Amino acid sequence: MAEYRSGFVAVLGRPNVGKSTLINALLGQKIAPVSPRPQTTRRRQLGILTLPQAQIVFMDTPGIHLPRHKLGEFLNQEATEILGEVDVLLFLVDLSLPPGEEERLIVQRIREDAPTTGVILGLNKCDLLPQGEWESQAAPYRVLIPHQKAIFLSATRGDGREELIQTLIQALPIQEALYPEDQVTDLYEREIAAELIREAALLHLRDEVPHALAVRIDEYIERNEHGAYIRATLFVERESQKGILIGQGGSMLKRVGSDARREIEAMSGRKVFLELRVKTLPNWRNRIDVLHRLGYRIQSKKERS
Repeated sequence: MAEYRSGFVAVLGRPNVGKSTLINALLGQKIAPVSPRPQTTRRRQLGILTLPQAQIVFMDTPGIHLPRHKLGEFLNQEATEILGEVDVLLFLVDLSLPPGEEERLIVQRIREDAPTTGVILGLNKCDLLPQGEWESQAAPYRVLIPHQKAIFLSATRGDGREELIQTLIQALPIQEALYPEDQVTDLYEREIAAELIREAALLHLRDEVPHALAVRIDEYIERNEHGAYIRATLFVERESQKGILIGQGGSMLKRVGSDARREIEAMSGRKVFLELRVKTLPNWRNRIDVLHRLGYRIQSKKERS
């Protein structure tokens, strides 16, 4: 009988390459928000896949990018500070696009912070291309990070999932499971609820608003057989964004609330009463004190050492 394996797999990539979509698909349930907008993921989150022969602990990370504000610095820090602490790195790329500055930045950070950690190259979104073009599209990525195992993937269609799982298992150390077999993530329901509310807003809003949006859970009260009551505040940076988010007669906020409530109920398995309000918090993405209050902690190099 094969020995049991378990360990941590950090999933890295530029924004919007499908990291959260892939993890949700591998787990068979939704734990992380997804949307067509870049930078949907803002926090590291564990996705725990327990199998008879192994436990793979995925670490979903924010997309690594060239930051334009303090929040962007936090997202990059969240994504890269664990590079040397995991067993395997899954470098996910969009096969339909050529490598860009973000991919070169990721490779540089891998070489600097995790030179001995095994890397698997996940060539995602292969379903967007004819199969005859896969190898030519993959060639520049193989040059960028040579001598690494590469797997063609489609997080949405399912290509390569089983090969990826088996490859990851073989790369993990022989040891017992790290988490109980019924645990699928490390976040509390209230934290996941905040992310699902933000996801619902991202799916409805125009380009002006999404990156300037933050969600804070003000109350999360269990009501036994009556489900849960959640009150949340959505923060934007300008009054014009507030008007867009609320919509005429509150129509947009109602749509966001309705979609978010359905997702939270599906996640929690119970009825939810959701109350949303919107506030303006000027330039919050560049205000470290506000970022800290919203749960984003930017550490200095001295603090991290």
